[in-house]
Amino acid sequence: RFHGKGYQEGYAEGSHVGAVEGRRYGSLHGAKIGSEIGCYLGFALTWQCLLPKCTDEKNSKKIRALDSLIGMIQKFPYEDPTYDKLQEDLEKIRGKFKQVCSMLNVQSDFRIGTERSSLTF
Repeated sequence: RFHGKGYQEGYAEGSHVGAVEGRRYGSLHGAKIGSEIGCYLGFALTWQCLLPKCTDEKNSKKIRALDSLIGMIQKFPYEDPTYDKLQEDLEKIRGKFKQVCSMLNVQSDFRIGTERSSLTF
């Protein structure tokens, strides 16, 4: 009888602590991903405004790549934490961001740390 009651109390306490820890972990990592994606979007929108709307081949490729990055970010499922391809889509966005930076000859370094998060150029 004591063994069964102890098990039930331990299970209930473990479930509660696990839910609290999971919520904290999800909030922290969700904020990191949101910060990263937000920086990418701000970067892309800024460069979209800065690039002249010329029809030369160089700028049109850059504009198409920026438009593609913006489109990928806008389709990213922010509200669905159970989305099964979340990491896969996030890696595609990171890859597209690196491609855009390369096309624009911009050195980018996105760091997320406990001290600060920054995007440097």
